[in-house]
Amino acid sequence: MSAFVSLLALGDLFPRGVLPYLLGGLLVGLGTAVIYLATGIIAGASTFLDSTLSYVSSVERFNRFKYVTSRGWRLVFTAGIVSGAAVYVLVSGSGVWTTDVQWWRLLGGGVLVGVGTRLGKGCTSGHGVCGVGSLSNTSLVNVATFLGFAVGTAQLVQALGVAP
Repeated sequence: MSAFVSLLALGDLFPRGVLPYLLGGLLVGLGTAVIYLATGIIAGASTFLDSTLSYVSSVERFNRFKYVTSRGWRLVFTAGIVSGAAVYVLVSGSGVWTTDVQWWRLLGGGVLVGVGTRLGKGCTSGHGVCGVGSLSNTSLVNVATFLGFAVGTAQLVQALGVAP
């Protein structure tokens, strides 16, 4: 109980207090545990694109057995991510989130993230939530790499004075 009280005392470090982040983390953990217990598959979002392209592409890469057989639940998984965000906006009444970042920067960042997830053989949800939770050495190295590059990029962007 004292750890929880200590965590709440750190609330000033979090823009909206600790509770929303704590609740979100618990829900993400619960969701990944349910997927694993129900299917035996480690949840991750990056394979969604490959498995979904198997519906419309005849390219062999997208029609691997593991993609074709898992595309149904991956479609539902991704729809849950998008609809969860929509439900949050409706329930909280906070309105749709917008950004001042130019569309081309968002597109470029998205492409870089997509390439990174392919090179790293997974994304932050697969490696960060599931892989680290299961103490996978590969995931621990990947998450350390993700974080190192994220911190380095943020520092470089700030030092260069780049703004949205």
